[in-house]
Amino acid sequence: MDAPVPIVPTEYRHRVAMYDMDRTITRSGTYSGFLMHVVRRRQQWRMLLLPLVALAGAAYSLRLIDRSRLKAINLRLLVGKQFSRDEIAPLAESYADLVIGRGLHPAALDQIAADREAGYRLLLATASFHLYVDAIARRLGIDDVLATRLDEPDGADHIHARLAGDNCYGEAKFARISGWLADNDITRDQTHIRAYSDHVSDHPMLHFADEAVATTPSRKLKQLAPKMGWQVVDWRTRRDR
Repeated sequence: MDAPVPIVPTEYRHRVAMYDMDRTITRSGTYSGFLMHVVRRRQQWRMLLLPLVALAGAAYSLRLIDRSRLKAINLRLLVGKQFSRDEIAPLAESYADLVIGRGLHPAALDQIAADREAGYRLLLATASFHLYVDAIARRLGIDDVLATRLDEPDGADHIHARLAGDNCYGEAKFARISGWLADNDITRDQTHIRAYSDHVSDHPMLHFADEAVATTPSRKLKQLAPKMGWQVVDWRTRRDR
């Protein structure tokens, strides 16, 4: 069984533990699951648009559109061009309950608890939408969340199916992390940072950390981690690899 990462000395002014979410804390991705959760409970006729969702996926695979465009297209097809936050919020909450109930790695929860006990400020940094990530983070007791934002030109009451700013992924995620550190007056030389991710796209975040952990890693990250001196754990089996 993987023991949680040990406590570090107390010389640092700040301690921050940065977690990716999908396939790091969760057993699988949450984006598609959220869209299907909404369409099944809200407007089932939108299931007829799934062939268009598949077509958008093919366009992404062929590099005709990027991730941001793909996410916006799928959201527009399955949720709507624009929608009320009050209408979607209960579905985000019920989806968060499902994720917490059966979609998490127990070992990830153990590590979150250990980092919290050791005095780390917990940061969840994910490309998934704030729309439902915030509800999951509250249930996990996460202190701060960086996630992909959606456009709210009419204020908080109405949300449009287009991204506000960059998709919180890869270098864009690390830029958001850097901004968050600056906004919170957390300087690098006075901070001990841990970072956890399953995917090689989080290389900037992992490289930035004092302790980087490749958690149930994708093939490319599993190959990269030993070269970088990063710990590798499999949170499915709780055994080191």
